[in-house]
Amino acid sequence: MLPLLCAFGIGSLITALLARPLGARVFFVAAAFPLAAFVHALLQVPAIVGGGIVAESAVWITALDIRLSMRMDALGALMALIVTGVGALVMIYCAVYFRGKRDGLPLFSGVLLAFAGAMYGLVLTDDLVVLVMFWELTSILSYLLIGFYHLRAASRRAALQALLTTTLGGLVLLVGVVMLVATGGTTSISGLLADPPTGGLVDAALVLVLVGVLSKSAIFPFHFWLPGAMAAPTPVSAYLHAAAMVKAGIYLLARFAPVFAEAGPWRPIVISLGLLTMLLGGVQALREHDLKRILAFGTVSQLGFIAVVVGFGTRDAALAGGALILAHALFKSTLFLVVGVIDRQLSTRDIDQLSGLARQAPTMAVTALVAVASMAGIAPTLGFLAKEAALTALIDEALAGGVWGWIALVGVALGSVLTVAYGIRFLWGAFGTKRDRDGQPRPTTHWPDPPLGFLAAPIVLAALALGLGLIGPQLEMLLTAYADTAPGTAHAHLVLWHGLQPALFVSLGTIVLGALLFWLARATAFDITGRIMPFTASDLYFLVVRGIDRLSVAVTRFTQRGSLPIYVGTVFLVLIASQGTVLLAGREWRAALDAWQHPVQIAAAPIMIIAGVIAVMARKRYTGVVLVSVTGLGMVVLFATMGAPDLALTQVLVEAVTLVAFALVLRRLPSRLGAHSGSSRPVLRAVIGGAVGVTMALLVMIATGARVAEPISTDWAAMAYEIGHGRNVVNVALVDLRGWDTMGELSVLVPAATGVASLVFVTHRTDNSLARLSRRLPIKSRIAANRASRRPLVETTEGVRPQNAGNRNSPRAWLVGGQKLQSESRSIILEVVVRILFHTIIVVSIYLLFAGHNLPGGGFAGGLVAGMALVMRYVAGGRWELGAAAPGDAGQLLGVGMILAVGTAVAPMLFGLDPLTRAVWEADLPVVGHIEFVSSTIFDIGVYLVVIGLVLDVLRSLGAEVDKQLKESADQPFRASTGGAR
Repeated sequence: MLPLLCAFGIGSLITALLARPLGARVFFVAAAFPLAAFVHALLQVPAIVGGGIVAESAVWITALDIRLSMRMDALGALMALIVTGVGALVMIYCAVYFRGKRDGLPLFSGVLLAFAGAMYGLVLTDDLVVLVMFWELTSILSYLLIGFYHLRAASRRAALQALLTTTLGGLVLLVGVVMLVATGGTTSISGLLADPPTGGLVDAALVLVLVGVLSKSAIFPFHFWLPGAMAAPTPVSAYLHAAAMVKAGIYLLARFAPVFAEAGPWRPIVISLGLLTMLLGGVQALREHDLKRILAFGTVSQLGFIAVVVGFGTRDAALAGGALILAHALFKSTLFLVVGVIDRQLSTRDIDQLSGLARQAPTMAVTALVAVASMAGIAPTLGFLAKEAALTALIDEALAGGVWGWIALVGVALGSVLTVAYGIRFLWGAFGTKRDRDGQPRPTTHWPDPPLGFLAAPIVLAALALGLGLIGPQLEMLLTAYADTAPGTAHAHLVLWHGLQPALFVSLGTIVLGALLFWLARATAFDITGRIMPFTASDLYFLVVRGIDRLSVAVTRFTQRGSLPIYVGTVFLVLIASQGTVLLAGREWRAALDAWQHPVQIAAAPIMIIAGVIAVMARKRYTGVVLVSVTGLGMVVLFATMGAPDLALTQVLVEAVTLVAFALVLRRLPSRLGAHSGSSRPVLRAVIGGAVGVTMALLVMIATGARVAEPISTDWAAMAYEIGHGRNVVNVALVDLRGWDTMGELSVLVPAATGVASLVFVTHRTDNSLARLSRRLPIKSRIAANRASRRPLVETTEGVRPQNAGNRNSPRAWLVGGQKLQSESRSIILEVVVRILFHTIIVVSIYLLFAGHNLPGGGFAGGLVAGMALVMRYVAGGRWELGAAAPGDAGQLLGVGMILAVGTAVAPMLFGLDPLTRAVWEADLPVVGHIEFVSSTIFDIGVYLVVIGLVLDVLRSLGAEVDKQLKESADQPFRASTGGAR
């Protein structure tokens, strides 16, 4: 099972890559993965029926005792068969549904397969924490699937609504799971159910778990997101909202009910809300005119029904609940796929525009008829067996004197009447012949024959809904293994004939009354009247969302005043208050101070202090920036003399890049401080600054003297060599021993770079200056330039051209972008120096990258050196030269670097190892000799790319984009004076 779970993840990537060349046929490839999992689960059924359990486990987080454990019992096998079987058929259906379409298929196909894998993991995992992770993963993936038509506002709105609702429930579920784990002492689901905890805390935890269940399975008051999710493509509705995602909550309910149904809050919550959902959904389904929305509200109603039966917690109810879960997956996915055929062929789902399809599409009409019969509980379908068993279980409980048994029985009977009514409405709306107000038949809707195989998936599902009803006793053998985990004696069975039992008469009564209710709804125009209530649950949702938006605006307006000194002052005051409180509350202060550890400190420290004081008094911005850099360079001297060459190298590079960034920003600011508004409250600022300095000094002195144990860092030199296979302790610590810290820092750098870019760029993130420059060339010249890219470039009257016989005497173009600069801004000496040194600096950066494992350097330092090379190209040739030096997207560099780092951390887990476990490859080469390669080098390459991407983003946003905006601002007065002509 674990290999299959991994296959889903790998398969989703493969599917996304193959989508463009294969088109819609890629879904045949995608279907192979759930089909393989279906076959595997089917092969385990005989052993499970015999009382066996298939289990696999791998250690994941040892400290928390969290395992990647998979456990397939009867309930797990049932859910796995539904998730994989229906998933495979839906993907085959997608191959026809999306035929001729390519836009968005890579993302859609990959996400759909990943969702199937997430559901497969959710229903089989035996660890509660891992279950919550799969739970949230399905919410995220469903968000992407529901919002597939992202250009439509309705799709985006529905996707966000589903995400917020299910994610909120997931967070509540997480709290409940944590409480259950704390009281039960284990994260294992089977272990928790084998020895269930009790008490008030457990009851509170169960309420929180039920909130997660209700939100995921669209039970009142969270039912509103499911009808809105019908904005998704029909295959998504058939899979997620009939067979898979909405069953996640039902699955957890079924898993916990046999043990926790007797808990105080369980049945009142599950039965009351389930019945209310069943009735509300059924009434609304009778009033809808969109076939898909009829099924959507019908699904809401059916989920309420299933929740009542599954959550009741008795042996017979568990048996009926398992049959209902399977029956619902089959008949509801069939009906959604049938609607998908109608929608694709006619581009409408409105029942007022459909008439007479039954005669033109008899196969599809019969398929839908079988599915509706199963939904209404008509023999000999599987839905009939499940409904009879459910009614038998509830009647037995009611006759035994159970109050909740009577409530459930009456509510389910009323809901079943509505189910029959909206089932007939669906058949009539999709296939019946309509009549106008005068009673005359409407014109028959023209029906174009669908592509071959379009009906294959719904026919197979409908055949299963009918066929499984004929082999109920065999199906009962599997479900009994689950039902026997619940208390109670066996009275209900999955057979077609129970005799003249009360359940049969109740069932027949619901069918007759349902047909009568449909007739009354049509006769009284109940289905076309206005709203019954002045508001809906969706209205309340949007009201809450708007309220949150307004509150956030109010809070932002109050706290974000637009004053940087206030923000910084607030941060400093919090620092003084928090750390000062800690210092004053300390019982003992110990400080071991030395006058100095190295003579260089005597010279460097005063210079740093003087530079800091003068920086405060500086009146020009650039002067202040340079003086602040002096303090940083003083740290470089201290690091170098104290035996930290890595830190010294990194610090000097950081100072250089920071100085460049400041210089770029200062171009848009007045040269003098206080040019527009003077510095206010200088005394208060001085007091806050002095307090911060005193606080930090005391913290450092006390912290250095507070150590009572030998630091672990004394062993790092040996650990770096023996574990990390490197002699550079700093670099090995960054990419191996403390790799998680580095990954966290990378995850901060990426959004920081993106944030800087988003604040500056007006339209897009890339710089296409060079592309615009090259497009000015004639097509033949461009082709010749591409073929002769190694030939030197020369400057001609037509621009930069490759050297040839006709322009041999033209001056050499040292930098491509240099010709675009104004003559007074060009420096030929600088261009020559940059041209000579650029490639050498890049080579040095690569050397630092690979040498950093044993010598000073590493990915961070190497990336900064490469970034400085890009700075040189930009300074020498402007934004056009930057485009020539790095024509790619900085965001892609950031993304690839992050993927490499995360992939290096996660890859060992695929082999049963801890994250970030390094692998070492050694070899003896004839000439080179003995070489070693450590997998953490790949992590370092990721760091290297992220740093280059960060520097490039800064140069593009604060440099090239600001250059362009300054030029456009300067050109506006000229355009205005010349009437727009140039």
